[in-house]
Amino acid sequence: MNGPKIYFTIPILGGIPITQTAASSFVVMLILCIAGIVLGRDLQKRPGRRQVLVEKGVTMLYGMVEDTMGKHNAYWTPYIGALFLSSLFGTLIGMTGILRSATADLSTTVTWALMTSFICWGCSIKQNGFLGWLKGFTEPVVVMTPMNIISEIAQPVSMAFRHFGNIAGGGVLTSLLYSALAACSAMVLGLVGKSFIVGAVVLVLGIVLLALGIKDKKMAKKIFGIVFTATGLLGILSLTGVPYLEVGIPGILSLYFDVFSGGVQALVFSLLTMVYIGNACPPPEEV
Repeated sequence: MNGPKIYFTIPILGGIPITQTAASSFVVMLILCIAGIVLGRDLQKRPGRRQVLVEKGVTMLYGMVEDTMGKHNAYWTPYIGALFLSSLFGTLIGMTGILRSATADLSTTVTWALMTSFICWGCSIKQNGFLGWLKGFTEPVVVMTPMNIISEIAQPVSMAFRHFGNIAGGGVLTSLLYSALAACSAMVLGLVGKSFIVGAVVLVLGIVLLALGIKDKKMAKKIFGIVFTATGLLGILSLTGVPYLEVGIPGILSLYFDVFSGGVQALVFSLLTMVYIGNACPPPEEV
């Protein structure tokens, strides 16, 4: 698995490279903008199904932000929602096979993490003033200043690498699996394709297993029947270069690494952002 490719370079300011990550991020942004326009137009006092679902989702998002950050921070809800959806769709877009997951690039998650840190610092300065913000690095004692500075640096680093590591790691494992299954397909078909008799036997065995699986309603027999049938047929036809074992198995892993893990990481990143910003923006009575 390589880094993002450069599609082209804009010849200004010394050259601005447009990478796969930039293209994916732009497509995600475009999708979210179009979805916002389509879902937010023609609102009625007596809502239809679409409007009910949208209002339910927005209400749940506002409720989650208010429960985590406090009602006084409810105005951060659009930012948290945009961050969550950008992260989720930035991961899911890699399932297209055309575009690369934006969250598999460290520059994306680092940018989001730095935005969270800058917002926290800005809120702290707004609440306590610049000198009050600097004073926070020397509390409770002056000796703790290095540790406080390290803590501020570690916050965006941990957020960025956690999200990037899970998504990029899943991509690497999926790529390795594809390579292993392609090699396994070539090896199996190479052995079966050496003899017409062996191919015919494997084909007949596969058909029998598939028929028994359909009759007994056993998923395992159906799967093995399909695999053996495909192996025998491709072996007889001498199509040893077809990576047929890549069908199905990587899709199951993709459901975990892209859908489940992507959703979890988007939620975790958004929750951490809410916690950090909420701590930097306490209720007015606690200021």
